[in-house]
Amino acid sequence: QVQLVESGGGLVQAGGSLRLSCAASRSIFNLKFMGWYRQAPGKQRELVATITSGGTTNYADSVKGRFTISRDNAKNTVYLQVNSLEPEDTAVYYCNLRYPLADYWGQGTQVTVSS
Repeated sequence: QVQLVESGGGLVQAGGSLRLSCAASRSIFNLKFMGWYRQAPGKQRELVATITSGGTTNYADSVKGRFTISRDNAKNTVYLQVNSLEPEDTAVYYCNLRYPLADYWGQGTQVTVSS
């Protein structure tokens, strides 16, 4: 079993920034896929950003140029830097780590952007 602990969410004004963190209880060194998703009220969960073991990143069109996903293998942590926040970014953000035998999800961290 792997525990994921998310942190960094909060209430910010439009244009503000946050850094979301997802700390894993097991090494992330060889993980081929780590991602951040978000779910807004009344909407389906959507993929926001992904990063591979080689450091290749991909982003949803709606966040390109504003969000940055990164990983720190020494700290077993994946980050999501969110800049230039918009009210439409308001959602619960979840990290997802794919280990060889199972997927794990964080508990979610709320990001609320006021206009």
